[in-house]
Amino acid sequence: MTAAITLIEEASRQTLLVTPPPSGFSLAGSLQVPGDKSISHRALFLGSIAEGQTVIEGLLLGEDPGSTAACFRALGAEISPLNSQQVEVQGLGQDRLREPIDVLQAGNSGTTLRLILGVLASQPRGFFALTGDASLRSRPMARVIQPLEAMGAKIWSRRGGYAPVAVQASPLKPMHYHSPIASAQVKSCLLLAGLGIEGETTVQEPYLSRDHSERMLKAFGADVLREPECHRVTVVGPARLQGQHVVVPGDISSAAFWLVAGAITPGADLLIENVGVNPTRTGVLEVLQAMGAQVELLNPRQVTGEPVADLRVRYAPLIGCTIAGGIIPRLIDEIPILAVAAVFATGQTVIRDAAELRVKESDRLKVMARELSSLGARLEELPDGLVIQGGQESLQGATVDSHADHRVAMSLAIAALRSRGCTTILGAQAIAISYPDFVNTLRQICGVPL
Repeated sequence: MTAAITLIEEASRQTLLVTPPPSGFSLAGSLQVPGDKSISHRALFLGSIAEGQTVIEGLLLGEDPGSTAACFRALGAEISPLNSQQVEVQGLGQDRLREPIDVLQAGNSGTTLRLILGVLASQPRGFFALTGDASLRSRPMARVIQPLEAMGAKIWSRRGGYAPVAVQASPLKPMHYHSPIASAQVKSCLLLAGLGIEGETTVQEPYLSRDHSERMLKAFGADVLREPECHRVTVVGPARLQGQHVVVPGDISSAAFWLVAGAITPGADLLIENVGVNPTRTGVLEVLQAMGAQVELLNPRQVTGEPVADLRVRYAPLIGCTIAGGIIPRLIDEIPILAVAAVFATGQTVIRDAAELRVKESDRLKVMARELSSLGARLEELPDGLVIQGGQESLQGATVDSHADHRVAMSLAIAALRSRGCTTILGAQAIAISYPDFVNTLRQICGVPL
């Protein structure tokens, strides 16, 4: 048997077929992952509402940042064609966005829709309508709509707080918001709204969520007070942002797939270069190391205010662990691939406090439980997590479904590397949302000709 990785295209759908490398062949080599999705979004956001030019290097070319760029182009910002080398954004200034002539389309991007509501609600004038694809229209927006309304925003949505959404610009007042959930999207939305308000807008969370917005707002010239010890951040408005030069590091959420692939494949030795290791995002490293994975951070450095390193991962036997509490916001996107790691770890892994996964692109708890079970894994779905019985030598290739979720599709592809026979992954087109070159990188580390 030889490794085979085949992508079949049929109309708008793709199917990925993965047959793992033969026994004795392992994963090796160095690779780079695409630009950080969270940072790419925020660079486009702040560049569009800043004064002057922003230059972005290393932008993620996935569909989600494309949705952000399309929305801001419709609002009057000048954004050059997107590429990973250099993108130029000519900003309008925080309060000068124009009223679009059509509905803004956020595609599949929850970040685009939730964050832009904060920008639009605080504009001095204009009416704005927004929607997204079927998946986005099923995801909750009330978590940002309610605090914005408490600040004085005029927002209309479908019953229960779902898109389509309409915003009428109106005067807002600052507030101190105690968020019931640790969410970087909620926090960022309110901070962006606070840029246009006289006074201090504060967001306090139960746990510290990723802090890319705070870092970048400060770099663009906003007056930001960060109090990480009490999970609180404040922005002082009104603010005048100035365009900057932003270098986007590799996305640790994308690197996580290769970290797990290396950790579970005997003999593997992979080097993932130029990865962002912001401490609010490195929960996946901490969990893998707690499970016994051999992960090293090499050549640590700072790039545009963000910590960056090269990550080396080598195979080592893993042991199960409990993943819960304050670490969850720092690895929420990596739970699907960590579930794959747990399948091959000795003993039991328990994931709790992760109910947020039920309102992502799919219900990731239900979907990962169902699809990994189809491959022969032993796991139980909990209301807020999973219980995974590890110790499996291999899984059994089968037909599984991404449920239009990019992280599910890629996690199943990594699971297929430790499965017997061919695994067929339906709905593989979802991968392009965050990692368009994933299949070619999978071929590269498996020694399959591109």
